[in-house]
This record gives sequence, structure tokens and C-alpha cells, in this order.
Amino acid sequence: MLAPESGVGLAPTALIASKIHGCYRPPMTDVLQQVPLIDGPIAYRGALEVVTTEAGVLARRLPQWTVAQYPEASMERQATAGSGVRLAFRTAATVVELDVLTTVAMMAEGEPNPDDAGNFEITVDGVPSGVRKAPVGNVIELDAAFQESAFVPGGPTTIRFDGLPAGAKEIEVWLPQWVKTEVAAVRADAPVDPPTATGRRVWLHHGSSISQCNEAASPLGVWPVIAARAAGVDPVNIGLSGNCYLDPFVARSIRDTPADVISLKLGINFTCRATYRLRTLGPTVHGFLDTVREGHPTTPILVVSPIACPAVERTPGPTVWRNDVFTATGNPADVAIGALTLEVVRAELRRIVAERSKQDPNIAYLDGLDLLALHEADEFLGEGLHPTPAGYRLIGERFAHLAFGPGGALAAAG
Repeated sequence: MLAPESGVGLAPTALIASKIHGCYRPPMTDVLQQVPLIDGPIAYRGALEVVTTEAGVLARRLPQWTVAQYPEASMERQATAGSGVRLAFRTAATVVELDVLTTVAMMAEGEPNPDDAGNFEITVDGVPSGVRKAPVGNVIELDAAFQESAFVPGGPTTIRFDGLPAGAKEIEVWLPQWVKTEVAAVRADAPVDPPTATGRRVWLHHGSSISQCNEAASPLGVWPVIAARAAGVDPVNIGLSGNCYLDPFVARSIRDTPADVISLKLGINFTCRATYRLRTLGPTVHGFLDTVREGHPTTPILVVSPIACPAVERTPGPTVWRNDVFTATGNPADVAIGALTLEVVRAELRRIVAERSKQDPNIAYLDGLDLLALHEADEFLGEGLHPTPAGYRLIGERFAHLAFGPGGALAAAG
């Protein structure tokens, strides 16, 4: 595991240089200085681990040991997506360049040459200071069942941020939230130093696609990032699109990651896929929380239930798309024999937290409907499931107030 400000556990610079140059040698720029990708000044904030690849370095949101336990390939695509991950350093440079190789998943029947790989975004002393479109590199083609059917290799491209203000400043370059990004090189027109420690608390958040926020307009539009910036904490976002199922390897990853506060937004994935019945959900949630508590015995934990999703509020999954309409196919009568709907899940999560709080004063519950309610779904859910960019902003602002504001479960002590 790599701590947010650490370089521990990475390969020597010479090793990664040989890997990068064996695959791709970026064009030299006379006025820009090459910055070491490892064992150097760059901190990879928001990552649980940083590993070397044939293309460069990859910041992972789940450690590499978990790969052997993944139930399907989509977990790896989400664990290597960049939601909340940023490269941090201090410099007087007015120009910063990154050579990057992105990997985009797309339907095989879609456009043969996709042009959308999200955006990079830079902050200067915490202030948003530019967005650059991410180039498409590798392409993973998905079949009608969303299984990987082909891999089309691509090459790295340069992302350039210029016109930055003069003078020493703290830089963070935020990676595209839904795309795997391998960094092949970083260059700047002035020396680069390690970032100044922020002194802020670390907030680790786990959730589904509604936390990874693929639909956000830019990396700073991810709702956990919005909430963290409003609350003055450093985010580690383990939002895994389509993969929030209370997996034990995720619980162990959270257990082993330093954090001052933790939130777990649970429910939408396993409801939509009809993964659990009421009888199995409770023990599985308890087991997940028990594992997290092994590494965080007194850390504040906030369990968050699902935001509004009209299709599965009172009808069980599994869900399908029918004529572009998100539809639940279960029988509401099966709720009486243990089928899950969002109403059932919210009640069960509330009950579990209430029971645990009798012995654990540092656990609390937040109803997801307080973040986005049913009467707001038409306005803020773009396709009945995922929030729009405006919806993510609303959720982030509300979470900052409800969780980190006065009296909130994750508010700073004193």
C-alpha cells in the first residue's frame, strides 16, 4: 500500500525508465525538465497503491493483490479508473506536461474511433485552473453483455497545462474519473518539489458508480471531491462503478488504508442485481463492518443508504434497460419473502447501524434520500439511475453539510 504522501513500495527509477522507454520515448522539449515519476517529488494522492506498467506508472484505487479475487473484469476497470486521484507537487513552473496513456471501455457496436476519455483538471493552490480533454489511447470493446470482447491498442499523448501563474505554488493534476490513466512522463519548466503536507484529515469513501461519478463534467465535479473540498478534507474515493457488493477484499483494503473518517454508501448495486435477500444482507453488512473495524477500531464510520432511484424503490431487481428506460423486473410481492428494494435496504441499514451503535459510538447512519430525494429524481437523475453533473454537485454540497458540518458524524472533534 502507498500512503498519500509516500513513495514507499515503488520500483527504482531506473526500472520504470526502462519500461517506459522500451514502449514509448516521448519527444524531448528543450525548455522543460523531466520529473521522476517515482522516488521523486510527485505524490499520488487518492490512490491506495501505485504500480509500474509497461507504459509508465498507474495509480490504483484498490491494491494489486485484490485482482486475483475479482469476480469479473469490470472490477479491474473501475479499480484503475482515476476518480479522486491526483498528482501533487510544488513548483514555480508556468508549464506542466504529462504524457499519458488512457484506456477506454466502449461498446463494440459504438463509434469505431471514440473521442471521449474524460478530462484532466489542474488546481493551483487549490483553485481550479484549467481542464484538458483526455486523449483516447487503448480501447476495450464490450459486447452486448458488457463482457470484454476485444482490445485495440493505442499510444500515449501529451496533456499540456500552460499559462500557470508565476511563483511557487501547490499543483494538483486530477485524473479522469472513469478512465484508466497510465502516466508515462511529467515535465515542467521549473524545478519540481514534493507537495507541502496539507495537514487535512483523510476521508476514505466507498460506493458505487454514483460515487465514482462517471457522468460528472470533470474530475472536480465528482461529488466526493466536491464534498471534500467544501469540508476541507483530503478524499480517497473508492467508488467502484457497478461493483459495490460488500466484497471482502474491498473491506480488507479499507481496513489497511490510513483514514481519519470513513463513509460507506451501500445498496444500489446489490439491489439492482438482486445479489442478496434480506436474510443474507444483514450478516454480510456486519461482516464488512467488522473487517473495517479491525483496522479502524475507533474511526468515525458513516453508513449511507441509496439516493432516490424510482425503478427499484418498491420493486425488486434485477434491473434492465428497456427502450432506454431503467426498469426493475422483480415481483413486488417477493418483498414479503425477502427480496430487496431500496425501501427495504434503507430500513435494514438503519437497523444495523442502530444495533451496532449500542456498543460502537463512532458509527452513524445517513439516509440517502437526504442527499437526493424522490421528488428531485426527474430533475437530477439523467437516465433514472445516475445523477447529472448538477445532481452530483447537489449531493456533494449536501453531504458536506450533513456529514462534515456542525453535528455531522464526520465533523472534526472540538
